Amino acid sequence: MKFSELIIPTLREAPADAEVASHILLVRGGFIRRLASGSYNWLPLGLRVLKNIERIVREELERAGAQEILMPVVQPAELWRESGRWDVMGPELLRLTDRHDREYCVSPTQEEVVTDLFRRVITSYRQLPCNLYHIQTKFRDEIRPRFGLMRAREFIMKDGYSFHLDEESFEATYSAMHACYSAILTRMGLDYRAVDADSGSIGDGESHEFHVLAESGEDKIAYSPMSDYAANVEKAQAVALPGDRSVEAIQKVHTPGAKTIEAVAEFLGVDARRCVKTLIVHADSDDPGLVALVLRGDHQLNEAKAGRIDGVRRPLEFAGQAEIEAALGVGIGSIGPVELALPMIADSSAASMSGFVCGANADDYHYVGANWQRDVASNVRVADIRNVVEGDPAPDGSGPLSFLRGIEVGHIFKLGTKYSETMGVTVQNASGRDIVPIMGCYGFGVSRMVAAVVEQCHDGDGIVWPDAVAPFDVHVVALNNTKSADVQAVAERLHRDLQAAGLAVLFDDRDERPGVKFADADLIGIPNRVTVGDRGLKQGIVEYRRRSESGVRRLSPDAVVDAVASTP
Repeated sequence: MKFSELIIPTLREAPADAEVASHILLVRGGFIRRLASGSYNWLPLGLRVLKNIERIVREELERAGAQEILMPVVQPAELWRESGRWDVMGPELLRLTDRHDREYCVSPTQEEVVTDLFRRVITSYRQLPCNLYHIQTKFRDEIRPRFGLMRAREFIMKDGYSFHLDEESFEATYSAMHACYSAILTRMGLDYRAVDADSGSIGDGESHEFHVLAESGEDKIAYSPMSDYAANVEKAQAVALPGDRSVEAIQKVHTPGAKTIEAVAEFLGVDARRCVKTLIVHADSDDPGLVALVLRGDHQLNEAKAGRIDGVRRPLEFAGQAEIEAALGVGIGSIGPVELALPMIADSSAASMSGFVCGANADDYHYVGANWQRDVASNVRVADIRNVVEGDPAPDGSGPLSFLRGIEVGHIFKLGTKYSETMGVTVQNASGRDIVPIMGCYGFGVSRMVAAVVEQCHDGDGIVWPDAVAPFDVHVVALNNTKSADVQAVAERLHRDLQAAGLAVLFDDRDERPGVKFADADLIGIPNRVTVGDRGLKQGIVEYRRRSESGVRRLSPDAVVDAVASTP
């Protein structure tokens, strides 16, 4: 295709609202244009990349035995009320009414619709297992859309669902989908990690995320360099660290104005690791209504972990200053586990401490030398509720943890019977007994994948597309072609010959300066570039360069097709 006949509005300057490389380069390269906050038009180059990703996804899913369907983007509210999620989803769910005042939502996901479809069309156990997917536009009303395609409100997603009569069948499909997602990312030539993850509000069991590794990634991944262990920090298991086992007399010390761990540690001249902090959150019942979470002073609460614990309201909700003062008679910053009349959950590392510093449940006072067994009541549960940190031991015992940043592009869930049971779905097995099918959920962010590729594959000049997803295979750049009949003729012949060899070709036939054409070629990032110019043709050669390499090969025009086709 000719550059002059395509809409490729390249820009020299970065857009004012762009913060990350993918947003900057996809706009500058003419791949996308913003319509509204979190919503983008796909221009010809961008759409070609998107379709290449969709093709790879479809091919691998077909290999894994999944069947493609297409479900509506607008969904009736009664299905969401049936599953119990109409109110749980909150403001991210875009709600609307039709002319008859019937309530609907714009699809953020498809669990309810696919479960309803299943109960309408599956009539026999012989039709199971059943693995369905579709690729469709979704909408989630993000409070703050940002980073271009990485956190958009409107996006394109592949979501899939499987139904099974037993755990053995489900585990086989879950394993197949794990392998399928790995194959998709491997085919795209990306560096990625599959990690243990939190299921959030969608799942009801084990789940795994697939992350494309990039410094700009929003997610932090804990991993062991010595093993296969990897987990999102929301899920990464924090191993209990040994504490100081010294026993000393407890003392109540006046600590005026010291309300933070840092201030208390400085005032008392101790390390923050010798302190514990107590956070107050809402309980899942009104009696007593509050729960205390206790951590080592230098550790941070993992809200996802804490929110999964029985007795804690989900989603996790911190108590306010007025609530705490009314219930305990003390302000935030002076609360501690000694003589605290609330249910308590202590992080395992905090629970191993002795001789620690904590709030004395009196404003501007702290205890020094507190001991769990001697000074704290027995209403304490021990659990893992903190974030892991660099150097923590890996749960598999392989060594200390390290961290990477990643962009989540895929997530597979073990749903169990969360939706099938709630929505009254059963299938008779071979013995005639009604079975509630086990479900799995498999999401893959197709449009987000475009941004993830760019975040990993770019340099100072522009995008460096992997061959598998690039908008074109070859970029033929004709220099001063409007003034040289020889350049025009050779460039056009190469354009035809490369296309005849089955390659997708972008032919830059514009009447532009060489510097503009080279800058655009680097920015757009097509994997192979063939440059045709008068100076080279006088020596019987053209220049061939891989976008990912700095070197240039000088070839005769007749050798170009074989050179490009044989490039790995």
